[in-house]
Amino acid sequence: MKILIAEDDVFIREGLQILLEEEGYVISLAKDGKDALNMFKEAQPDFVLLDIMMPEMDGYAVCREIRRHNASIPVVFISAKSEEIDRVVGLELGADDYIMKPFGTREVVARIRAVTRRCLAQQTLQTDAVDFFDMHGVQIYPKELRAKRGNQSVELSLRDVNILKCLYDNQGKVVDRDMLFDYAWGRNYLPSSRTLDQHISKLRKLIELDSKNPSIIQTVHGVGYRFDK
Repeated sequence: MKILIAEDDVFIREGLQILLEEEGYVISLAKDGKDALNMFKEAQPDFVLLDIMMPEMDGYAVCREIRRHNASIPVVFISAKSEEIDRVVGLELGADDYIMKPFGTREVVARIRAVTRRCLAQQTLQTDAVDFFDMHGVQIYPKELRAKRGNQSVELSLRDVNILKCLYDNQGKVVDRDMLFDYAWGRNYLPSSRTLDQHISKLRKLIELDSKNPSIIQTVHGVGYRFDK
């Protein structure tokens, strides 16, 4: 899933990029309003994070232009402006949400996941259109970005879901590292075994009954990982 981040502050822009790439999103960056419109047409993102106070064109003007071309793409405003009238104007222009600066990483991730759920409910992505699939008693709900075991529910990132779906679709087979990277990180990502192993370790803690003795994501040493039904 692709996100366009339009933000003139380089530190916020790159910080959001790092944060959301870790979640599994493909990021395009724009440093001002005109750049944002050009990137919107070029990258064809699935949703947009849009700063309000930008050079060349402000976020309101950019949102109006985006809505002329696409009435349904989610747009989330990011702004340091706190007056209620600004929030009202943004929402009236068709924004789906409004994030106020300064913001915490957890807030951004939670709001983006909420937007992602709405996107996944409307379109078929890598995760397919299935409501859920079962992995040893754990139900994975791709469109909700959640996993459930009995009455317990845990939040998943888009990358978590893609990793689990890749293993599920190839159950009984060894999925090598390159395949997992292509499926969950993208073909242009430069692979690192440490990156993959760390992510798998975190994912096991979320879904396994015993993360030190996993039954869902099994390690095949020197090759990759496997899920056995």
